[in-house]
Amino acid sequence: MKTELLLNEPVNRLRGKLPKVGIRPTIDGRLGGVRESLEEQTMNLAKNVVQLISSHLRHADGTPVECVIADSCIGGVAEAAMTAEKFAAEGVGVSLTVTPCWCYGSETIDMDPFIPKAIWGFNGTERPGAVYLAAALAGHTQKGIPAFSIYGHEVQEAGDPNIPADVKEKILRFIKAGLAVATIRGKSYLSIGSVSMGIAGSIVDANFFQDYLGMRNEYVDMSELVRRIERGIFDPVEYEKALEWTRINCIEGPDTNKPEDRFTKEQKEDTWRTVIKMAIITRDLMIGNPYLKQLGFGEESMGHNAIVSGFQGQRQWTDHLPNGDFLEAILNSSFDWNGIRQAFVVATENDSLNGVTMLFGHLLSNTAQIFADVRTYWSPESLEKLAGRKLEDVAANGLLHLINSGSATLDGTGRQLIDGKPAMKPYYDISSEEAHACLEATTWYPAITEYFRGGGYSSKYLSKGGMPMTMSRLNLVKGQGPVLQIAEGYSVDIPEDVHEKIDKRTNETWPTTWFVPVLTGKGAFKDVYSVMANWGANHGAISFGHIGADLITLASMLRIPVCMHNVPEDKIFRPSAWSAFGQDSEGADYRACKNYGPLY
Repeated sequence: MKTELLLNEPVNRLRGKLPKVGIRPTIDGRLGGVRESLEEQTMNLAKNVVQLISSHLRHADGTPVECVIADSCIGGVAEAAMTAEKFAAEGVGVSLTVTPCWCYGSETIDMDPFIPKAIWGFNGTERPGAVYLAAALAGHTQKGIPAFSIYGHEVQEAGDPNIPADVKEKILRFIKAGLAVATIRGKSYLSIGSVSMGIAGSIVDANFFQDYLGMRNEYVDMSELVRRIERGIFDPVEYEKALEWTRINCIEGPDTNKPEDRFTKEQKEDTWRTVIKMAIITRDLMIGNPYLKQLGFGEESMGHNAIVSGFQGQRQWTDHLPNGDFLEAILNSSFDWNGIRQAFVVATENDSLNGVTMLFGHLLSNTAQIFADVRTYWSPESLEKLAGRKLEDVAANGLLHLINSGSATLDGTGRQLIDGKPAMKPYYDISSEEAHACLEATTWYPAITEYFRGGGYSSKYLSKGGMPMTMSRLNLVKGQGPVLQIAEGYSVDIPEDVHEKIDKRTNETWPTTWFVPVLTGKGAFKDVYSVMANWGANHGAISFGHIGADLITLASMLRIPVCMHNVPEDKIFRPSAWSAFGQDSEGADYRACKNYGPLY
């Protein structure tokens, strides 16, 4: 009997406090009339920004974003230093300076090189906020500390308390990306295993993690899972709960293996027990589990403070033991036997670069992420040949088939709803009915033994069409460093008979998302084929929503150039200094990132 899945309360499951947003009201420091006349207006500007941020943004764990305002308006270097001291004590990870007036440029700016920073210069004619904005940004550029420029398109009245829509958009985009930078810093990437089948992304580059993300790298051999299973280093009560929940909620599909390759009923039952333990143990490896200390395993109870992990699986593990599909799919989902909770980020085949890209998407959207192969481009001609007829509408220009062994988040089924339309939502907005709908849309097939000799269970579902999605991927280029690719588009529905034919030709035990990128008619987005042809790796991270602009802003903070995107030019938001590197947006991005170098 299915039971209600309860919503977990927000909890920071990692070591280190969640970063706060620091608001820096700057002011003309001239006492004797000028400063006094501006104090209330300037501080109210800061308070209005706090209200905007607090009412719109949450951390990925569901916790409301906290803001810290300087104790006083900042009129000079002494007050700037006092504010810096307060922000350090409060754990501020991103700072926004606001002002309606002229202030003393480099005397008042935020000088911390590791904290993303922006300045909103109020567009009013009574006092020259825009003049300060330009002067302060010139100081940032000259000192090599990039900052973002926020300047409203329309002139406002001096006492207007409203934040214009274009300013709101830039503030929220900046804050979201800045919080992602601060949240990642100091956390770990946990490699469970090593290189999978020669996949480049699983050749984990510790220098990249340290220099660009400020992260640690932790490593655990896959034999650690065997040790913990055999020695009972997991919560036995939770395991029994998880086993019962899985029996009720995870629908087992038919065995598509050849009769001689099928596992016995007893072997399959043992496989279920093993993959559930693998999921619990992998989570404990990532974030720890205090209960293990009560069992006498104090060291194991601590975890690795991993905000993202990867499981190698193939082939040394999967040739002998059950695959990692269940552990990856269930951890990457927003619900399990403990209820509805924040999704984890676990990369298949230990593809650390796809794992980091998934992490970017998770922190910017607060939603679970799909891990998939960018498997096949289906041209209109190939589809017509297969179907015996032309496919109109969304499939008319061809499709990308996103599919991998069943490790993708169950949220990807699209059985959650926003305004009645298929969606993937932050966990704190998901109902028990929606979580159950995702489970009911998923079938767990015995793993194909020609791939996975040790067995396992792979999730199978078909994503609902009509969801706005962003596919992205981080790649490492020798001599250049990391680069980011972004493709905004939509999941689409295709005729059932056509999907079934392709499914059987590919793998009918794995989850599918049919994806059509938004085309621009030029470059990598000239057509759907060009998107596939220019994709830099075999994997992609797929996030709900069009978050390409947010990814571009985040990448610029980390000094990672974007080599491919289809985001409208008017949505691109990078530090003001980028304009000093030329008028071609893509080239300027590369030159600026090269000039400033890795953030850490």
